[in-house]
Amino acid sequence: MSDALTILICTHNRADLLELALTSLNAAQRPAMPVQILVAANACTDDTAVRMRAYQSQQASKNWLPLRLIEVPTPGKSHALNRTIPEIDTELTAFVDDDHRVDENYLVAIAHAAQSWPDAGLYCGRILPDWNGTEPSWVHDEGPYRIYPLPVPRYNQGDQPKTITAEEGPIPGGGNLVVRRHVFALAGQFSTELGPHGHDLGGGEDSEYVLRAMIRGVRCQYAPNIIQHHYVDIDRLKLSYLLKKFSTHPFYLAHSGQWPDTPVYVAQTGGIWVS
Repeated sequence: MSDALTILICTHNRADLLELALTSLNAAQRPAMPVQILVAANACTDDTAVRMRAYQSQQASKNWLPLRLIEVPTPGKSHALNRTIPEIDTELTAFVDDDHRVDENYLVAIAHAAQSWPDAGLYCGRILPDWNGTEPSWVHDEGPYRIYPLPVPRYNQGDQPKTITAEEGPIPGGGNLVVRRHVFALAGQFSTELGPHGHDLGGGEDSEYVLRAMIRGVRCQYAPNIIQHHYVDIDRLKLSYLLKKFSTHPFYLAHSGQWPDTPVYVAQTGGIWVS
């Protein structure tokens, strides 16, 4: 399907948040190109599959975006990605995390970016915390003693479009990434040694994949109007979580959008180190 878009959502036991993500997608303004949703239910033991089948039974009558469900029993987000991506036949694939809410112009912004920069193989946008007023005041501190990066994924490179390079970064993660079909063949599969398994704090499979594609010549275009809002789990703002996150997630700086002056470990693939 040329000039069409698949929204790929990998999920694990987050049926409530997943439904919120789907609600935001159906509330978004629709572009001229066809849009469909593919949900990869990864080792789910809750009622995710039941709810998705309920969605499917109502999608035509309620004019919801058409949804396809694939159940992937092998735990690990990378396994879910590698299983479902070969099923996609559209030119564009957009990754949406199951704990994200998309902006009302999200789908239109993707179509505009693909038309404006047809030479790019990757597109990334902004990920902003979905603050609702229940968060502690210190998360909004911009002073010299602020805690940064926050344990809420974000990626914000400003209001102007630009090319993201491997040399200058910051390398985007997969939370708000759009991929042209040929890139999947060029970059290969996602590393199953990286990425979350269930709700552990693993990660980095997406940043490593983007970096691998860049090294192989794919251009990444930052399009600031492609916006997703990340759900804020208040428990992640506690000291115990902060310490655990920083000690177990070597890709966290890349995900957060911070690119320090001092070298940091980002990825190793095929014997190539980037820092």
